[in-house]
Amino acid sequence: MKKFYPLLLVTLLATTVVFAQDGKKKKKPSGSYNKQNKETEQFLEKQWWIGLKGGPNLTKTTVEKIYNVIIPTNYEPGEISKEYDNFKQLGSQISLEITFFFKQVSLSFQPTYQHARFKYTSTYEWIDTEVQSNYLEMRYDQEVKLDHLQLPLLAKYEFSGGALRPYVQFGVYSAILLNATKSVEVSGTDYASGGANEFENEPVIVGVTDQFAKNHWGLIGGAGLYYNLGNVRLNFDVMYKYGMSNISSTENRYDNDRLSGVGDVMDDLTMDNLSVSIGCLFPMRFLGNNFKSLNRK
Repeated sequence: MKKFYPLLLVTLLATTVVFAQDGKKKKKPSGSYNKQNKETEQFLEKQWWIGLKGGPNLTKTTVEKIYNVIIPTNYEPGEISKEYDNFKQLGSQISLEITFFFKQVSLSFQPTYQHARFKYTSTYEWIDTEVQSNYLEMRYDQEVKLDHLQLPLLAKYEFSGGALRPYVQFGVYSAILLNATKSVEVSGTDYASGGANEFENEPVIVGVTDQFAKNHWGLIGGAGLYYNLGNVRLNFDVMYKYGMSNISSTENRYDNDRLSGVGDVMDDLTMDNLSVSIGCLFPMRFLGNNFKSLNRK
């Protein structure tokens, strides 16, 4: 029997080595899995996003103080105040969005080129004090187009969800004036010749960049929706910008002779803007193609 002891000992040692090697091989997948899982969590909970978005906007103006070129002598100036058409003229905007996301909260910087439009109307009457049937009605229709570079800084809170993830956002913005133009159409009815003679003049179109403030600022509020598609995000958002400062130039109000000649001068205004945008965001930290984005949660 003793001659079998060495053989038995060799067999036990060989078996021990085989199990030890099998154990080491099983630990490798576990370590690899933990590493991949850690990368996934970093992608899900902390990420830089960059992309473009754009869409239409509508503008509202609020009059802080009224100014007129023509001052009436027989009635109050307030009776010829301008009528503004709010949220009726369609503009547009395009934004570069750079967002840092961390556990449902994001900080977003969104440089934006915004083209905004608004209109207002003034009406005047001239009456012959001796023959009151002789009078003249005049209507001035002004359309303003403004181009700004806006620099919004926003905080977002993202609600938990699957592929669809709604969010709310708040922030501030500063705007730099790039260009401004104004079109003035003059029309009316002349009753002085014994009949009603309607007329309409060719529109006066002028550059009015110096008639507006070089900078203004405001507050932002809004909401949106992300749709996670693979490793990218499709974005839909609605944003309301509430102007806090005067957009008109107080120094150059009467400097444009062509506008003053047709009875136009800018009021002190603040400007609100309602915009809708769609876009696409790409992550700056990528995972492999086999990983399908944030909809894992």
